[in-house]
Amino acid sequence: MNRPNLWSEGREILFEDNHLLVINKPAGLLVQGDATGDEPLSKKAAEYLRFKYKKPGEAFVGVAHRIDRPVSGVVVLAKTSKALSRLNEMFRDNLMSKTYWALTGKPPVPESGTLIHWLVKDTVRNVTKAYPTAHGQGLRSELKYELLGPAGNRFLLQVNPVTGRPHQIRTQLATGLGTPIVGDVKYGFIAPLPDVSIALHARQLQLQHPVTKEQMTFVAPLPDAPHWDAAREFHR
Repeated sequence: MNRPNLWSEGREILFEDNHLLVINKPAGLLVQGDATGDEPLSKKAAEYLRFKYKKPGEAFVGVAHRIDRPVSGVVVLAKTSKALSRLNEMFRDNLMSKTYWALTGKPPVPESGTLIHWLVKDTVRNVTKAYPTAHGQGLRSELKYELLGPAGNRFLLQVNPVTGRPHQIRTQLATGLGTPIVGDVKYGFIAPLPDVSIALHARQLQLQHPVTKEQMTFVAPLPDAPHWDAAREFHR
């Protein structure tokens, strides 16, 4: 039981109490297990809790929401079934405020606005297509965006999704604005990043604590990656 912590507080661990464990997820890490068999965030979190609290068995970790594997940033995990049940309801009903930062190769036109599309997920190819008008199989998807400013030779956008759909931000920025996210070759960016991440970061999450009802705001520091360096001066 002398294994060192898997994460450090203040960098990867943004908050922890009896009910919640809030992680700044590194890009490249799955949130929940899939067919690849790669160890996901949920398993790493369970291992962290088991060693930290010297638990004889498996620690409970519940996943209420996910962000894509190549995306970094805030993920809230539940340490109790009560917290998980209430978090599931909150995410299902969009009872929280999510803020993402994205780097693009060119500025959006217009510089701020709202995008509405109907998204259809191709589960075989793992890609999502956006339609500008109602589509039979599509889910209505909405986000708000604004250009924060130039960041080196890139442009930093702040994105607030109103709905939560698979690949929503990636698809809508590429389709609706013609500004695919840096490194996101799946949705039209010209080249991958060296670490195979994409320049999309779940920057902030605001929600009501599922048990104490306290209003909480979690802010995730940007990854230690060169493509984010020019964006560090923005602290909204």
